[in-house]
Amino acid sequence: MRRPVFFATSFFALIAGHFAVAQDAGVTYSLNGTPGLLDMPTAQTAQEGALAATIAYAPGLLRTTFTFQLTDRLSGSLRYSLVDLYDDPTSGRLEGELERGFDLRYRFNNETTYLPAIAIGLRDILTPNRFGSEYLVATKSIGDNLTVTAGIGWGAMGTRDGFDNPLSGLGDRPDFDEADPEGQLASDYWFRGDAAAFGGLEYQINERWGIKAEYSSIAYPVESFAPAIAADSPFNFGVTYRPRPGVQLAIASLYGNELAVSGSFALNANNRPGMSGIEPAPAPVKVRTAQERANGSAAPEAALRVALTALLKIEGITLTGLSVTDTTARVRYVNGRYRSQAQAMGRVSRMMTQVMPGQIETLVLEPEARGIPLSATTIARSDVERLENQAGAAQIMLQRSQFDDADIATDLINVRPEAPRWAWGIGPYFELNSLGSDGSVEVDTGITLRGVYTITPQLVLSGAIGQSVLKADKADPGIDDTPDIQNVRSDSGFYGDDGVPVLRDLTLVHYARPAPNLYSRVSVGYLERMFGGISTELLWKPVGSNLGLGAELNYVAQRDSDMAFGFDEYDYDVVTGYVSAYYDLGNGYHTQLDLGRYLAGDWGATVSIDREYNNGVRVGAYVTQTDLSYDAFGDGSYNKGIRITIPQDYLTGTATRRDYDATLRTRVGDGGARLRINGRLYDEVREGHLNDLSDTWGRFWR
Repeated sequence: MRRPVFFATSFFALIAGHFAVAQDAGVTYSLNGTPGLLDMPTAQTAQEGALAATIAYAPGLLRTTFTFQLTDRLSGSLRYSLVDLYDDPTSGRLEGELERGFDLRYRFNNETTYLPAIAIGLRDILTPNRFGSEYLVATKSIGDNLTVTAGIGWGAMGTRDGFDNPLSGLGDRPDFDEADPEGQLASDYWFRGDAAAFGGLEYQINERWGIKAEYSSIAYPVESFAPAIAADSPFNFGVTYRPRPGVQLAIASLYGNELAVSGSFALNANNRPGMSGIEPAPAPVKVRTAQERANGSAAPEAALRVALTALLKIEGITLTGLSVTDTTARVRYVNGRYRSQAQAMGRVSRMMTQVMPGQIETLVLEPEARGIPLSATTIARSDVERLENQAGAAQIMLQRSQFDDADIATDLINVRPEAPRWAWGIGPYFELNSLGSDGSVEVDTGITLRGVYTITPQLVLSGAIGQSVLKADKADPGIDDTPDIQNVRSDSGFYGDDGVPVLRDLTLVHYARPAPNLYSRVSVGYLERMFGGISTELLWKPVGSNLGLGAELNYVAQRDSDMAFGFDEYDYDVVTGYVSAYYDLGNGYHTQLDLGRYLAGDWGATVSIDREYNNGVRVGAYVTQTDLSYDAFGDGSYNKGIRITIPQDYLTGTATRRDYDATLRTRVGDGGARLRINGRLYDEVREGHLNDLSDTWGRFWR
């Protein structure tokens, strides 16, 4: 039984519940984790940007669902279900089979005075399984509190009192077979076979309490669902309760003989949980007099460096370079506090008005990361003085600013302060690791001690030692030999399973700017928990361009499973590499295409798309297809997943550059596997370029 991945995602859902924030009052979530009644969907959609986690339990079924409203009309859901649950007398635990599913739904129109909202949906589109369904549904509001829903469903939603398919040209639906390959696109099933009608009512009594009633078109036939669920009646009834905004609890009577409970927790990536930011107010702009503009007295540059360094330190910003000419001041700095580089620029420019001589009119701001300059933004000091308290000031400042590549052959005087070369920290880790080619997954958590030694700003040595609190000293289960493909990921659960501290990574990393618009990275050492070697990367990314092009080349060997220093156990090494294209579509949408060779020696491509909101919340999806056959890859057929990043300042309101991230996969396989390297170039570089700066330029004055 593969329980751990389910309970891991359930834990993530509970964390989401702690930070739940207000959502639109008209939408409630079904036991499937999507806007709906109880077991049936509605045509309603959540607010664009809503991210909801739902945990639901009914006898024989335990389910966790993550739903994200990508646009006003399109949403997607990732679901982990434990089915055929039973109490195992030998282990004393709840056992069952893990099924993974992915849904898509699209609302065609907005509800009007006379027309209902109409939506189409696909349940479990990536895996032919017992819950796979397709539907068309309409929902109409009657007054302020009552909604009525009616629809037609296929697949599992067409098993009760079904009738001939109105889409007769699509033919019969294949019989569900538990041996069907997991992860294959289930297009041969869509809208085929018998159809059935469903419907229901929802009445919202007040802001907290609501009731639901539905006629379900799912019969839970014995051949597919026994002994998990018995459906003696098509009628379901439930009550919802909202103890606080963004949290929904529900209890339901299902199919005449079952009782179900659920909890749904919602965030909205467009909003903060309850505060707009509690960082200290910025220093006021110091406005020059006419005399100071015309006859400002020159100040010794050394004195300016000392004064500006002290002021920027208050803002969590480190001055690293300074150049002052007759009318221009250039500064290079490291933003150590603010998620938005635009906000850091606003703080730097304010501090420059405090100390720069009156004749200095042009301010050039150059953010730096990993020891390399990212861009050069030129603004007029008089604009800073004039626009500080003017309506629409951010947009005006953006239009009047100039964005260029930072000069790598600079005449800036290096004023980087002497910082402690050593830094260390200790904290928890949480991982999902594969346990063989069958798709089973285990949870691991523990403590990591990490140390960093800064040789130069561009050359850093770092390493981490970890101690698991779940993996005890035990007999080696042996390596899961898969004849057609190297176990580059499917044995990850066997790594560090001796119950002793392990070397998680130990790397020497160098970043550089070899030419204008070019960035480079070289990483050497124990790059991650399963591989060591050398990784190189080159990125071309002009400051004002939507397009970036990159190349990565790696030579690595597979580490021993004791996670010490050896490479003998697997005797496997491989050259991997990719050419990559990055494109910013605007409105927070980022796409990436990678073509190349993966860790198992397979060749293919990865396509990903991410939506990043102005407050830093990022939700994305990726899919990798390689030349491996299904037999070689195993269950899942191809590599895909959903990733979520939530900045810490989104949750706390306190300015910080830290964040939380998670990747939810349908399975962890050997096909399409890549090195797990921190600090790849594109995400390091783009935050200081025009598109990212303009996306959050409204924070310039914060």
